[in-house]
Amino acid sequence: MSRPWALDYDTATCNIAAALAVVGEKWTFLVLREAFNGVRRFDDMRRRTGAPRQVLSARLARLVAEGILRKAPYREEGQRSRSEYRLTDKGIDLFPVLASLLAWGDKYASGPGGPSVALTHRDCGAAVAVQLLCGNGHVLKSARDVTPVPGPGARRIA
Repeated sequence: MSRPWALDYDTATCNIAAALAVVGEKWTFLVLREAFNGVRRFDDMRRRTGAPRQVLSARLARLVAEGILRKAPYREEGQRSRSEYRLTDKGIDLFPVLASLLAWGDKYASGPGGPSVALTHRDCGAAVAVQLLCGNGHVLKSARDVTPVPGPGARRIA
């Protein structure tokens, strides 16, 4: 077997590591799950995720600071003004990540009753599946159909 090219390159500019620094934590993914399900208010998110109040506050603040969620003010009659949390375009771009995690969980971590959520196409109701496509439109069946190569930001190890 030949030596993997990746061993000759520095991982300091790894975008997987950079993305994980922002979203790579359980509570963050659960907050994003709720945001994609239309849950916007702190107390509802806290109840649905089970996150401790301080943890949830910190995660929401980080997601707002990173531009993944934005605060939108609301006020119920007789109550003080509060904020709800809405996905930004940057946040919506995380949907394929969550959909892929859901598909993996459906396949390998589902309970005996099966998946608890099904993703369907809003227009026709058909099941939604995540697919990888190459630039020429070919559907890739697995990671075995992909060859990683150094990108423009790759740096060789000195």
